[in-house]
Amino acid sequence: MGLSKPLDIKTYKQTQLRMSSKKHSILAFVQPGMYGKQVLREALLLQQAFGFRLVVLNVLKPFSFFEKTLGNKSEANLLYEAKDELADFVTYTTNIEQSNDIRISVQIGDMESVLIEKANTGDFEFIILDKSRCDIEGPDCKNRIDKIISESNCPILTVHKDVGVPEIKNIVIPIDITQSTKKRLLWAIFFAKKFNAKVTILSMLNVKVSVKTSLAYKNANKIRKMLSDQDINCEIKVLNAHEKEKQEVILDYIEQEQPQLVIIRTHQQSILESKNIGAFVSRIVHGCKVPVFSVNYTPDPLKSFFL
Repeated sequence: MGLSKPLDIKTYKQTQLRMSSKKHSILAFVQPGMYGKQVLREALLLQQAFGFRLVVLNVLKPFSFFEKTLGNKSEANLLYEAKDELADFVTYTTNIEQSNDIRISVQIGDMESVLIEKANTGDFEFIILDKSRCDIEGPDCKNRIDKIISESNCPILTVHKDVGVPEIKNIVIPIDITQSTKKRLLWAIFFAKKFNAKVTILSMLNVKVSVKTSLAYKNANKIRKMLSDQDINCEIKVLNAHEKEKQEVILDYIEQEQPQLVIIRTHQQSILESKNIGAFVSRIVHGCKVPVFSVNYTPDPLKSFFL
């Protein structure tokens, strides 16, 4: 499915009107420690830039009988202590005291299940997760993140502890001429306007043809015009994907250029058929340390943008 309907100024204004009608929130999944610091810092950057409410959430595994008995504490007491620990971690990491715009929350349960439920309530515009833990924990960790991305209605932003993002200057959007791009562009416009960032459109050539006459370039040029109409600085990069998998070509580009944000869309077919984001998206999410904003497929982006 290509870009069948143009992204016009009316579409963007509709989303802006929707934004102004309620208080918007970001959810950051934070576990006190080195893996939680970058999630928290990234969340705070976006919360301040967007003027959203920030909910900082930790999910604890169910307490064992011995944990409750040996400590002589009730589950409520253990939760209270965990919330205090998280609040102290937030204050220590950000030097910001808890306020009406930053809320601390701790729940008990399965992490994936809790986050998927949160993502599908419509209460949050997106969720921020750490992906650097997967460098150590391996496939099980990657599978958990992939499941959350696959089954969440709202976008998921994955960040890495080794990549700090003090500001967003360049947003990369890989596009596929067979996919709808409207929802990604709505988010790209939103991020670009808030940070005065440039948008780089990545398109891949699979056959040996002239770049300027290729369908990939023509589609990318249409998107560039749409973004330019929104007063956004935009450039096109057409990459050669003759001899490599597309995701490897994209990852090579990301490694070389080091953008501050990558926006990708989960594959429509995979979402509808198997609730699996597929190897392409998983490889991009976990193959680079740059923050990746994964936008799910929806038939009408206006019904899901800023849920």
